[in-house]
Formats: sequence, C-alpha cells, structure tokens
Amino acid sequence: MMYVTLYINRMLSNTLKQLRSERALTQQQLAEAIGVIRQTIIAIEQNKYQPSVVLALKLAEFFNVSVESIFQITDSQ
Repeated sequence: MMYVTLYINRMLSNTLKQLRSERALTQQQLAEAIGVIRQTIIAIEQNKYQPSVVLALKLAEFFNVSVESIFQITDSQ
C-alpha cells in the first residue's frame, strides 16, 4: 500500500517545449517528424499525457539527447 501512495504523489515533468523552441520547431513539425498528431505534442508539453517508452525514445533520438534530459519524475504539489 505504501508503494501506491508514493507512486500517486509523483508526476512526470518535461522540457519538451523548451527543446522544441530552441530549435524553432512548431508543434506540428515535431509531431510529423516523430509520427504523432499535434495534439499529442500539446498534451505532453502541458503534462496532460505521459508518453510511452517508445515515444519518449523517439523524442530523445530526434533531439539527440537522453530521455532523462527531456523527462523528469518530480513530486506532485
């Protein structure tokens, strides 16, 4: 039971919007480059959607960075 409580109090944050902006990419351009729809990028940037491992790896590969440099586990407020 304690593990469930710890998991619920954790969330995933990300630097996707920052990475995208640094490269002057629109959400649409990024979405097309990795094979998703624009709404997926919007939801990830707003922390409303946690990507699959495959999608996280695609993003990391696209930006040539580690998954951990895009996604971080943080304590929820």
